[in-house]
Amino acid sequence: MKFLSDEQLRDLLPAETSSFPSPVPTQIVSSDEYLPVPQTRRQREVEARLTDMADRLARRQGMSRRRFFQTAAGMATSFVALNQVFGHLFDASIAEAATPELAEQRAEALSGQLVIDDQTHFLRDDTRLMGFVKQRESVGKFGWNKSLAEKEQTIDDLKYKNYVKEIFMDSDTKIAVLSNSPSEVPEDWFLPQEVVFRTREQVNKEAGTRRMLAHFIITPGWPGWLDQIDKAVEVYKPDSWKGYTVGDNTNKDHANHPYHLDDEKLMYPFYEKAVKAGIRNICIHKGLFAPAVEQQFPNLRPYADVRDVGKAAKDWPQLNFIIYHSGYRHVGGSPAAGMEEFDKTGRSSWVSDLAEIPEKYGVGNVYGDLGQLFAWTSVAEPRLSAALMGILVKGLGPDHIVWGTDAVWTGAPQWQIEGLRRLEIPEDMQQKYGFKPLGPAEGPVKTAIFSGNTTRLYGLRQHAALTRTDRLAAIKADYRKNGPGRSNLRYGFVRRPA
Repeated sequence: MKFLSDEQLRDLLPAETSSFPSPVPTQIVSSDEYLPVPQTRRQREVEARLTDMADRLARRQGMSRRRFFQTAAGMATSFVALNQVFGHLFDASIAEAATPELAEQRAEALSGQLVIDDQTHFLRDDTRLMGFVKQRESVGKFGWNKSLAEKEQTIDDLKYKNYVKEIFMDSDTKIAVLSNSPSEVPEDWFLPQEVVFRTREQVNKEAGTRRMLAHFIITPGWPGWLDQIDKAVEVYKPDSWKGYTVGDNTNKDHANHPYHLDDEKLMYPFYEKAVKAGIRNICIHKGLFAPAVEQQFPNLRPYADVRDVGKAAKDWPQLNFIIYHSGYRHVGGSPAAGMEEFDKTGRSSWVSDLAEIPEKYGVGNVYGDLGQLFAWTSVAEPRLSAALMGILVKGLGPDHIVWGTDAVWTGAPQWQIEGLRRLEIPEDMQQKYGFKPLGPAEGPVKTAIFSGNTTRLYGLRQHAALTRTDRLAAIKADYRKNGPGRSNLRYGFVRRPA
């Protein structure tokens, strides 16, 4: 149930109680799938600058630093500190950080933006996967989501009630896809399949609109798996399918059924069923295969990259292949290694391979998701974050990238939303690599990524305006007026200081 040894775990601390509680993390947080890297020198500098600015601005406004970090001005201050250390990559200014009215005006103007998160999680009530509690603690300690560092994290923080709070109350997310992860150990599924669809029904009933979509998890090669597809179509009516080509991602030592998407004998009968049912979005976990994990499970390495996507997409143009994490490779390693690779080659392992599929195979049904890819890079190497966005937009096109955060592992996703809203590809990078600018928060590129592409994939166009007036929106309005505010908490592991 864990991939890190007891010796490795002794070098870690829970993010929720051991990370700096700023709006944007200041160090890497991980689950027990991979070791988080130590806080870098530049991340320490960001944290120091942010602390100094926040203390001064909070005193000026007659509030505590904790309360300041819950405000729009506090969020802006985090991006100002990142700019001071990494160069001007985010649209944030000292004036916005120092002027609460200006910051709140901007936040309010953007609060109605349609944001659809295609990758969210919570854990079952009887879960045994306690490592995720430490993951949230790590996120907070490393400063990704400072609110996670302000209180002791419990397993309840990874369950349904807190999920609703962090996704729908503490962020501008309007619609969420509830995701899941399978295991050949039955007790270690994140959620039983039936709970996923019961939750979808509950949320949408309480909201009065379609606020939640849900995956059915496919398990190719498992006994009776195609029969389960038939049951899903008849009973659950999923909005999309999701699979892990490494098989069991939670207990990789039990991963007895890895598979390739282009395995004609195994996968093509499933694709036929998906087309017939009219459920044509195939969401596939790729990447996030840390070096330590590869050393431990080298047999799964050929299934973790994107080599099998192109042929499957070409053979099945009726389907959409949505590649989660865009196959991002460098998770678990040094963030600097990813930046060094791009600076030397103009490429990023597996992400560039994914972005080249449309031209190489002549297809238009391959999409890249930003879950974890954006969170990892935007706080550790934001210039790499800009490069990855440039690669994906250039190769896949802005109409083939979808927004996902993998919350609630990294806490409320507002800091990630703000990161993309503010991020721009530097001009020198645009000129050298032929990247197009990302543009403003509500410009065509970011609007397509935040919601336009997902509304098209899931047929949600007629629904877009409804989320502003449903019961969940009314509850949020009261919460914003009277609630405790965003916690800034994160969940997982951070590296113990030397």
